[in-house]
Amino acid sequence: MYRDRIRLDTLRGNMMSPEEAAMLIKDGMTIGMSGFTRAGDAKAIPLALAERAASEPLRITLMTGASLGNDNDKLLTEAGVLARRLPFQADPTLRAAINDGRVMFIDQHLSETVEMLRSRQLGPIDYAIVEASAITEDGGLIPTTSVGNSATFAILAEKVIVEINLAQPLALEGLHDIYIPTRRPFREPIPVVSPESRAGLPFIPIDPGKIAAIVVTQKSDSAATIEAPDSETAAIAGHLIEFFQSEVRKGRLGTTLGPLQAGIGSIANAVLHGLIESPFHDLKMYSEVLQDSTFELFDSGKLAFASGSSITLGPKAHDRVIPHIGRYKNRMVLRPQEISNHPEVIRRLGVIGINTALECDIYGNVNSTHVNGTHMMNGIGGSGDFARNAYLAIFVTKSLAKKGALSRIVPMVTHVDHNEHDVDVIATEIGLADLRGLAPRERAETIIRNCIHPSYRELATDYLKRASQRGGHTPHLLEEAFSWHMRARETGSMLPP
Repeated sequence: MYRDRIRLDTLRGNMMSPEEAAMLIKDGMTIGMSGFTRAGDAKAIPLALAERAASEPLRITLMTGASLGNDNDKLLTEAGVLARRLPFQADPTLRAAINDGRVMFIDQHLSETVEMLRSRQLGPIDYAIVEASAITEDGGLIPTTSVGNSATFAILAEKVIVEINLAQPLALEGLHDIYIPTRRPFREPIPVVSPESRAGLPFIPIDPGKIAAIVVTQKSDSAATIEAPDSETAAIAGHLIEFFQSEVRKGRLGTTLGPLQAGIGSIANAVLHGLIESPFHDLKMYSEVLQDSTFELFDSGKLAFASGSSITLGPKAHDRVIPHIGRYKNRMVLRPQEISNHPEVIRRLGVIGINTALECDIYGNVNSTHVNGTHMMNGIGGSGDFARNAYLAIFVTKSLAKKGALSRIVPMVTHVDHNEHDVDVIATEIGLADLRGLAPRERAETIIRNCIHPSYRELATDYLKRASQRGGHTPHLLEEAFSWHMRARETGSMLPP
């Protein structure tokens, strides 16, 4: 039974129900679980843990690659299972628990979690729970639609619980490249010199004696919520395409651009979608998440190769791609996130990073995480890994939110995730600001002129003028720097009455 999925005969005796496997997890343990942006997450054990917590105390520290699907974070939060969570999440229920202090959330750059585990600054991990499409004859784990942190979790954990998901096609085998850096300070350079590079193994190598339980599931990944491109995202894409064309004319880019990275979400996905009608060709991606637009670019003939850490798709794209993954497999690779997001590789390859901002200020500082500087949304994710090290660090956002009540461009961001030194370009539907080589006052003038919505431009211009009269390298009126946010809190709009 399941011989094509569990190929090491001695492991078949470890098969258990989800409820039996969940009993291995004890109160106070630290758990590393597969899952990266709703892809490749465990499907059965989280539900069994939530059900068990209804009748006994069970609080854990949960580490993942990024966000989970199948409402896992919601179920675990409502059951009171989560004491501590890292390094990223995107669930409204968990978000509320984080913001009222019921769950301690550690927001980390996605490249750093396993580095801290490997050097024992975090952990140790008691159990790794990893979704796999199969187990090899030697006990290696073949991941499914994400790698994330699964490989290092499985390697470092005391014990491993494997979920074999029959809904994930066996054709995924061969898609993955599991390369684990050696320990610092004696680490060799990471041998990834192009998006196509393969440096490791097509499975996660572990001692099969560590596999404490195998649970069989048959459930698909959660579909991503990908909004269709609209006039504003099309405008943002248009500004970026014009910018890239200008870079080509100046001899700074070729018509194949550089390896592309795009953060998770509808805006970044729509911007990549815009490249389908662009003059660029033979594009390559070196990214974290391969979204709908990746496969649209493949199908249009624009994209030659894509490297990522997960495949996260909307429902229609999922049904079109995953059952037929063999059509794409020779043009793709999925890596551990510490490699997909590694500063050394990003800088070597000259990646063009495109990420989404929650808000930007007139000097180019970017807030990706906190509403009004206090309330966590999702987390910094991999945007910092790419912004600090990319050839071009681009942040995109619509200029307005809440039907114009809020401006995404403000005098001063209420929380800084990416400071002005790491931000090269800001684009909204209004226009694009190339900030390279500009002093702070020049950056402010450029952003106000090109990116801010006309309804807020006069306010921003007046603020900058009065701040500049007061002086300073980066002029501000401290008593007014957050006045737009304060007005919105009091009246519901950043605009004066």
